[in-house]
Amino acid sequence: MIAVRKAEDRGHANHGWLDSHHTFSFASYYNPSEMGFGTLRVINEDRVAPGMGFGTHPHRDMEIISYVLDGALEHRDSMGTGSVIKPGDVQRMSAGTGVTHSEYNHSPAELVHFLQIWIEPKERGIAPSYEQKNFSAEDKRGRLRLVASPDGRDGSVKIHQDAWMYAGLLNEGDAVEHPVDPSHRAYLHVARGEVEVNGRKLGTGDGLKVVAETGLKLANAKNAEVIVFDMA
Repeated sequence: MIAVRKAEDRGHANHGWLDSHHTFSFASYYNPSEMGFGTLRVINEDRVAPGMGFGTHPHRDMEIISYVLDGALEHRDSMGTGSVIKPGDVQRMSAGTGVTHSEYNHSPAELVHFLQIWIEPKERGIAPSYEQKNFSAEDKRGRLRLVASPDGRDGSVKIHQDAWMYAGLLNEGDAVEHPVDPSHRAYLHVARGEVEVNGRKLGTGDGLKVVAETGLKLANAKNAEVIVFDMA
């Protein structure tokens, strides 16, 4: 089964300082048929105005990944972590037994555009933890680069779930095949640009749900940045 989740069908909220699109039900957007996909619970595409952001707030029992597309995101949390997340960085925060954090646009002049991703953990009540790594554009160009995994292999950040997250930068002439175990679910999100996946044409903000298939074939891309989740 392959199903397209169109960008325009996502939830949308514009608070002035925050312009957010929700792939799955979140906050005031509720769609009973879009409560997540497999262990993937949230993909929020956020644009935050200069100097603005999310004040200190709590999380619990969730793997939270931030992926910055443009600008810079400043992070602080109750574990004592303080960092600035820029394009190419992948930040993972395991909320576990409980953590508070804040996220602000680091720039006084430019928007920050990022994806906030939530993955349900395999085990509840773990100790909170934090990890951040950078993956260069060259490392992602023309292929799907593993950026998060259960075992941290190939330099990826480690998440507490049987899920693998890949990121790729694709353009004309690139042809990428990604095998998928038929017992897994996969979700592909187009962060920007255009790409054809298993014969379906997708644009910025579109998603693709994959169940009981043997793989993904990506081609005919135009300035595309894609994220793939492969979930047991």
